[in-house]
Amino acid sequence: MSAFHRVPAESLRAEPWANGAGTTMVLASGPDSSAWQWRLSIAQIDRDTDFSALPGVRRQFAALDASLALRFADNERHALRLAVIRFDGADAPHARLTDGPTRAFNLMLRDGAEGELIARPLNGAMLLPPSAGAHWFLYLLTGHAELRSGGESLAMTQGESVWIEAAGTLRIEGGGEVVLARIEP
Repeated sequence: MSAFHRVPAESLRAEPWANGAGTTMVLASGPDSSAWQWRLSIAQIDRDTDFSALPGVRRQFAALDASLALRFADNERHALRLAVIRFDGADAPHARLTDGPTRAFNLMLRDGAEGELIARPLNGAMLLPPSAGAHWFLYLLTGHAELRSGGESLAMTQGESVWIEAAGTLRIEGGGEVVLARIEP
């Protein structure tokens, strides 16, 4: 069985935000798309706007193209490009573009699902240790990468996504920027 499973671009679907103020490209959700415990998506943010209120959802959010400010009821947090911000989905912030339009990668968790979002430059090689029961998802934001696990390898280019089911250590080599999500359903 292969350790790497590409996500075909034609399988991705755009959906309106719950409040209708924007759109998001759903990359994956599970255990099924209607009753998900976890969801990965990339939202397009072209103007200052209010986020949808999502009670019962824990969000992890990373601006991909430009920084922005998220204004909550009690404070404003600056979402720097590739920095992960965590917040309660019920606390729907107002997004204010500070550096122009951007996309944002979202990991949403509910019903006991656990996970972690990592957004970072890829400069050379990085290793991911085996995680029993966890699933890894990789989105290559920019550049190129080669994934290696055991005797298997996979070359990736900008904009591609892949599920990783590696039993051992995973090596990621290349140059660019990656977004990784670790999901424990």
